[in-house]
Amino acid sequence: MLFNSLIFIVFALIFFFVTKLLGKRIKGRLIWLIIASFFFYGWWDWRFIFLIIFSGLVDYFAALGIEGIPKKKKLFFLLSVFANVGSLSLFKYSGFIAENIDSLLKLQGTFSMVANTPDFFLVTPIGISFYTFQSMSYTFDVYRGKIKPTKNIIHFYAYLAMFPQLVAGPIVRAKEMLPQMLKVTSISKENRWSGFQLIVRGYFKKMVIADNLAPLVVTAFSSPELNQSSAYWWGIMIAFAFQIYCDFAGYSDIARGLAKWMGYDFPDNFNHPYISTSLREFWTRWHISLSSWFKDYLYIPLGGSKKGKFRTYINLWITMVVSGFWHGAAWTFILWGAVHAMFLSIERITNWPEKMNRFIITRIITWLLVTIQVLVAWVFFRAETIDQAWEIIQILFAFKGPLQLGWGLNGTVFISIMVIREMIVITKTDTYFKWKHVLIEMIFYALVITSIIFLRGEGSEFIYFQF
Repeated sequence: MLFNSLIFIVFALIFFFVTKLLGKRIKGRLIWLIIASFFFYGWWDWRFIFLIIFSGLVDYFAALGIEGIPKKKKLFFLLSVFANVGSLSLFKYSGFIAENIDSLLKLQGTFSMVANTPDFFLVTPIGISFYTFQSMSYTFDVYRGKIKPTKNIIHFYAYLAMFPQLVAGPIVRAKEMLPQMLKVTSISKENRWSGFQLIVRGYFKKMVIADNLAPLVVTAFSSPELNQSSAYWWGIMIAFAFQIYCDFAGYSDIARGLAKWMGYDFPDNFNHPYISTSLREFWTRWHISLSSWFKDYLYIPLGGSKKGKFRTYINLWITMVVSGFWHGAAWTFILWGAVHAMFLSIERITNWPEKMNRFIITRIITWLLVTIQVLVAWVFFRAETIDQAWEIIQILFAFKGPLQLGWGLNGTVFISIMVIREMIVITKTDTYFKWKHVLIEMIFYALVITSIIFLRGEGSEFIYFQF
């Protein structure tokens, strides 16, 4: 079920109406949240509800085993890891693995691994990477003694299956959410208004910006013969950078807004990543819940930066490549992670951003260079094949062809709107942050809602649903 669909509006109205009727009965509210969340997820394919149930059962009992039988805690922990990684591998990576085995052993002519893999395992369940990581973070934290396991399975499943962030994050930690779900607090007017603002801004980012930029990007990457203009491809990569940001940040905003209406607080998932003046800073601003997950549960357990310089770079490369593979079962995603690892390694070795950030003019140059790195990496993320990615990069740096950005009037308008919006937010001008008159704010959001209705692009799934 898509946030940007009529059926979701109906679903949300029913959900909040029933929640209101349940009052302060915590158990009833949690059961209703589980039922509604399973319905929300099962709207796409009911069969994959059992995957969430499976992940939940494994981690619920593994956590109890970790606390109840300390001598076997490592065994229970490994059970959680293998079960979750195993389900991910089976449903998300089996096709990719089969294809590469076919290529490696040249079996296509006699026996094809892909052809003999059941179709059920070649379909990636929506959001599987998100809820398995969320479930694993629970047992990780119990194993490390950071939280106590909940003995109430209803409490645990309400946390795991909560529909606002179930299929595309943010990845919410158990230590943040479980305590919130054991109390019913009256939702203040401020929280209602804050939730409304987040939801409206999220829909604007997705439906007005991302969905209007999507056709430009799709046309460029799906063309049988690539446009040979360097300016055109720089324009397309800028359009894709805003498309993926507005698409994913839009979803996160809607999820956070819905959570506020439910009485919960989700962490912010984006913090203006494109103003970063180092790639390290970029990863503290982009998809914060995932980057912090990899830092806490992979990079630091591998040793982080505390086992010498060489080991630090090995850990960095492992983390970024695994992050790329998490995003998709394709070599393009693996290369995307590797490109970021390479840029981050160069940054660590030379410390060039910090050296250049001393003056305003050099800081602008640093921002430009970091932005170029991000755009180049996005080529691998979006390209349909590695060959296509390399060809596009060659065109980008050939500096040839006519000066055309390929945006058209609509694309130019919507990119300009997003740039202006980001500048207003970043500079924190009175016109955006310090309105004193409620009427002005209401008029502003009325105009935003009007633009969502009349300027929306062709509806599409959120990009991160595929991950």
